[in-house]
Amino acid sequence: MKYVNQPIMKSDAMALVTGKPVYLDDIAPEDCLIVKVLRSPHANAIIENINTTIASKVPGIVGVYTYNDVSQKRFTMAGQTYPEPSPYDRLILDKHVRYVGDPVAIVAGETEQAVDRALKMIKVKYQVLEPLLDFRKAKDNANLVHPEDNWRSLVPVGADNKRNLCCSGCESEGDVDEVLKKCDVVVEGVYHTKACQQAMMEPFCTYCYMDTYGKLNVISSTQIVYHVRRIVAHALDIPQSKIRVTKPRIGGGFGAKQTVVAEVFPAFVTYKTGRPSKMIFTRTECQIASSPRHEMEVSVRVGATKDGKIEAIDVYTLSNTGAYGEHGPTTVGLSGHKSIPLYRGLKAFKFEYDVVYTNKMSAGAYRGYGATQGIFAVESAVNELAAKLNIDPIKLREMNMVQEGDHMPAYYGETATSCALNRCVERCKQMIGWDEKYPVRDMGNGKVRSVGIAMAMQGSGITNVDVGSASIKLNDEGNYTLSFSSADMGTGCDTILAQIAAETLMCDMEDIGVCAADTAATPYDSGSYASSTTYVTGKATEKAALGLIEKIKAFGAKMLKCDVADTDFDGKVVQNRQNGESVSLSDIAVASMCGNCDELVNTVTNSMPSSPPPFMAGAVEIELDKETGHVEILDYYAAVDCGTPINPNLARVQTEGGIVQGIGMALYEDVTYNDKGVLAENSLMQYKIPTRMDMGKLHVVFENSYEQSGPYGAKSIGEIVINTPSPALAHAIYNATGVWFKELPITSEKIAMALLNK
Repeated sequence: MKYVNQPIMKSDAMALVTGKPVYLDDIAPEDCLIVKVLRSPHANAIIENINTTIASKVPGIVGVYTYNDVSQKRFTMAGQTYPEPSPYDRLILDKHVRYVGDPVAIVAGETEQAVDRALKMIKVKYQVLEPLLDFRKAKDNANLVHPEDNWRSLVPVGADNKRNLCCSGCESEGDVDEVLKKCDVVVEGVYHTKACQQAMMEPFCTYCYMDTYGKLNVISSTQIVYHVRRIVAHALDIPQSKIRVTKPRIGGGFGAKQTVVAEVFPAFVTYKTGRPSKMIFTRTECQIASSPRHEMEVSVRVGATKDGKIEAIDVYTLSNTGAYGEHGPTTVGLSGHKSIPLYRGLKAFKFEYDVVYTNKMSAGAYRGYGATQGIFAVESAVNELAAKLNIDPIKLREMNMVQEGDHMPAYYGETATSCALNRCVERCKQMIGWDEKYPVRDMGNGKVRSVGIAMAMQGSGITNVDVGSASIKLNDEGNYTLSFSSADMGTGCDTILAQIAAETLMCDMEDIGVCAADTAATPYDSGSYASSTTYVTGKATEKAALGLIEKIKAFGAKMLKCDVADTDFDGKVVQNRQNGESVSLSDIAVASMCGNCDELVNTVTNSMPSSPPPFMAGAVEIELDKETGHVEILDYYAAVDCGTPINPNLARVQTEGGIVQGIGMALYEDVTYNDKGVLAENSLMQYKIPTRMDMGKLHVVFENSYEQSGPYGAKSIGEIVINTPSPALAHAIYNATGVWFKELPITSEKIAMALLNK
């Protein structure tokens, strides 16, 4: 193939390295109103009185708005397909504030200095209530986070605000308790993961203006232009037809921008005043009032025979959605649906879950989306099982891992139609030199070197839910315009979808112009999330190109005065096979401009009936100092099955980036609240993300399967790559210390204290 499975340079690569791309704050005009919000200092309180008189008189202030000025129609900020499974539990501004950082008032002014001054002038009297901070005590607690009667859930997900439940459910096959009783060895563990931050470089930011036709234009650093339009319309209680949403260059998202964190505030101001406005989050706001990963406590039981056959897996997940329910009902499912199916031939499984409200910052989407938490728990339990059985953990996986053609338990009744997981594990074993290094080697001076292993899976879009659309038009010079609404946030989807189009249309990449993510110009798409773009929108692109070829052939046949069945198209000409006559693509394009009733454009909307998982194995070698507890990563080896990598270079950097984020979650990124609900890690000085010095050497290879339903055999790559570091590192640390760490992050201090106590 000319373009597919080729390391094509990213379309904006040279612009990026020369500093040319413009981001949202670069394109917002200087005369924009500056929008900021006053945030609650209390985790749970009722606003008894709010006085904005003095603030409104500050020179340069255009408006100060409170809960009295906004719609009382509740909505969700989660960017998901309608009807949203996340409950409608938000107002733009609410009289009841539910976490430290919850918006209390909106201030709009001519300058940032004026807005900052006005924020200090707002006087608020609160009735401070007892906060509910421990998510283990939230279910059925008398202290309700959402006592209001107009709270509602559109989808039956087991939600009940009068029980502090955002979601609850259970599914199973067989009698898991009975099977576990008969197992020779059962491992039980409770695994705790924190509310990690995405820490993307560009903060949440939105710019709004009213156009000539009275339409509210929302330009936002977002992954979900169509969902933003619906959510903003719902929040402002205006028709969607009055809103247009586009996105500029995005400086990273990782799922954070699948939630409408900033958009409603400047949209409200612009719609109210008619003036352009912008809101740019500070880094502190990104840390304390955003949409981090859901804190989860995952309880696991794994049972096996004495020779290593895994017979049953039981998973219970307790998830902390925080003050609001964005993505609460959907992230929790992946903790079981993307961990249990890694193992075949189970006699029984059970997956039960509760998602609870607390008075902490609302959680949201983050790469891995619940699978990361569940895989840390299940893979750690399997590694502990191997230790108890005295079986090599790779051998244990070879005996039990899912194989191509297997029915996957707890995976929506689907079959593994493409799976190279066995080759991924074998490749990691070879690359790291497992047999020589497992489990640990003493290096002297109190230092040891050890290795750890883990497997992972994810999905490729949401089955029968996600929608991807692509439109391809033949232009009058004989080149093409490809339009879609997926958002390139550094992932390279503008390049990848153009590769698919160019391969199918048999043209040069330079002949594909891209128009992306504009609700007024590009076809509907669920957005860039759930690892759906390459698989779902990529397939729409392939189908759109194939359909356009048929239209080009029909137009050429008319010009050649022959039957379309007698024509061929090679990307440059339509030829009559009977007599060899041909007409060029450029001539067809010119002819289509005059006296023509046949539009040479094709649009395809696509939704997939399956979600074939990508698979991955990760193996890590560390050096651990037993005196200080310091962990140095020496090498991380990853083998990934994403079907056909459309662009191996982009797939590689996706993998490397995900591994580093996983390392941060495993070793460094901590989240702590005090008893008043105040978050300590409110800047990147306190919240430690890994640097180039912390990641060791990364080694990435691809073990390709071929997914028949995907474009050119492709599956997804974006999320799978973050899921192996936590369990692999926990395993390596156990091999080095003899201690299982079941709470992340596993810091040097925790290791040193555990060794001291041991």
